[in-house]
Amino acid sequence: MHALNDVHQQFAEYFGIPALKPYAYLLSKKLSEGHICLHLDQLTASADDLPAYYHLLPGGSQSLETLPLVGKNGDDRQPFVLYQNRLYLQRYFRYETGFLQRIRQFLAEEQAQLPQRLALLRQHKAFISRLFSNPGNGSAGASEDLADWPLAAAITGILHNFTIITGGPGTGKTTTVAKILSLLYTTNPALKVALAAPTGKAAARMAESLRQTTLPLEAPILEKFQALHPSTIHRLLKPVAGTHYFRHNQQNPLSYDVVIVDECSMIDVALFAKLLDAIAPGTRLIMLGDKDQLASVEAGSLFGDLCLAQPILNQFSAERLALINEFIEDDRYRLPESHISHQHEHPLFQHLVELRRSHRFTGHTGIGSFSKAVIGNDAAALQQFLPPSRDEQVVIDPLYSNDLFEKFIAGYAAFITEKDISSALKKMNALRVLCAVREGEQGLYAINSRIEKWLDSKKLIQHTVPFYENRPIILTRNYYEHGLFNGDTGIIRANKQGVLMAWFEDSTGTLRSIMPGYLSEAETVFAMTIHKSQGSEFDEVLVILPPIANSPLLTRELLYTAVTRARKRVYLQGSGETILEAAQRVVERASGIAARFQPGSSTLIS
Repeated sequence: MHALNDVHQQFAEYFGIPALKPYAYLLSKKLSEGHICLHLDQLTASADDLPAYYHLLPGGSQSLETLPLVGKNGDDRQPFVLYQNRLYLQRYFRYETGFLQRIRQFLAEEQAQLPQRLALLRQHKAFISRLFSNPGNGSAGASEDLADWPLAAAITGILHNFTIITGGPGTGKTTTVAKILSLLYTTNPALKVALAAPTGKAAARMAESLRQTTLPLEAPILEKFQALHPSTIHRLLKPVAGTHYFRHNQQNPLSYDVVIVDECSMIDVALFAKLLDAIAPGTRLIMLGDKDQLASVEAGSLFGDLCLAQPILNQFSAERLALINEFIEDDRYRLPESHISHQHEHPLFQHLVELRRSHRFTGHTGIGSFSKAVIGNDAAALQQFLPPSRDEQVVIDPLYSNDLFEKFIAGYAAFITEKDISSALKKMNALRVLCAVREGEQGLYAINSRIEKWLDSKKLIQHTVPFYENRPIILTRNYYEHGLFNGDTGIIRANKQGVLMAWFEDSTGTLRSIMPGYLSEAETVFAMTIHKSQGSEFDEVLVILPPIANSPLLTRELLYTAVTRARKRVYLQGSGETILEAAQRVVERASGIAARFQPGSSTLIS
């Protein structure tokens, strides 16, 4: 009798069919790694993960078709679903199916509106041209792609009910959304808009960017921007306490004309499906994100899957490309004819635009060049940043210098000595140490402890109790009853009565406090994991990588996400070998999104 100390084995043994057990084991393991399904075409590689006492069927998917408990399309409510040579758990198959179903509904709903929306665009041509009169001087990188992709994205968002805008840091995703809203508010002052993101910080940052817009807009529209209230997705959907359900769903949809969701790469398949389910027919959905960032911690990488569903991005029909170019007066910024495609069958054709010119980073030096080299696995370019390089924005330290570490964390004194709590919160978020792992000498727990000891030795903190004065914290679960959510960051400070409280800022920048004892699941956040840093930006970051070069956790997406959290400078402690190997390793998560979006493929809507 085998000891059941393996959670995947426990799951597999629950089902009393010997031939099914190895597939149940592998599927459970894949789900724990973020996959939605088990791709049966890749069983040879997956078989290495099986315990010796499990054996796969020789016929693969054909043999699975005859087994009990395995359904073929999700309609028969079996615990497993076999579809397009992929094995799913029923729940995840229905999540993926519902997700695809709702997107196809968006695409069908917009068809009747296209003539009216085309007329609207031409009616406001002067206004649109004024909004986009200066495409900016951002870097296009080596490709020198000067095309005005933000205008192409804005026209896409105006015409369609479903729009994806992807791009790296500083490429203008939020500014493009501001321009879309400017036109929509101009034509409909009563427009109801929802702003949401997976974390409160990401939602607040999007709203702040919209409120601080410098676009040439009339006062009434600027007032509309000031009135926007960001929300986490959970808060938007209104969770039902004690359950996985939300008050807003298909039967009780959200009452908005436009829903804009930022940092979509962080959203897992379950939340994505529930969000789309809650959006009412006729509503515009605009999804923003960086397709090159890390996927969600939970199962699914749906935003990345959608962005990769078409082999080439930024392709348009000849008519659409001509329409976009009508609004571009400067020939340098017009979309070239090389972006015309005569293959229009893909459902997402013309619904996804990638912004390619960064206004924050140049493409030839610094963070912009380094991050591009990471995503492109350009070893030669990455070598240029290794010592003795003296790049001003990217400093690589293969020796894990203690002097560099201490000089960086000394910057935390700025928020600790700041008396005003609101200002202290802002200064706290000016810099951050980012860890790739939680355990080990370079892990989150050890690094936070090391920082606390150093700050304590400098008399900047007194680490005598768990919730000590000036302890920065990050919540690791949702506290719906307090309006606080997983990923929110705060600071421990005494109130006027001398009582230590946890202080946070809400989406409008208003301070709020709560007794720390109510926040049982919170961590110190002098250092945070790279995963948790998604949706945040800091002036400077110190990234600490483990010294083991061949760690499967170190991927190009992880490294890219880490370095692009910095606006001005990134310090990277790790060997050249570790960095180069991380750039070679890609996160690949199995799903059926791309295959089920192919022309003629059924979503098997039940």
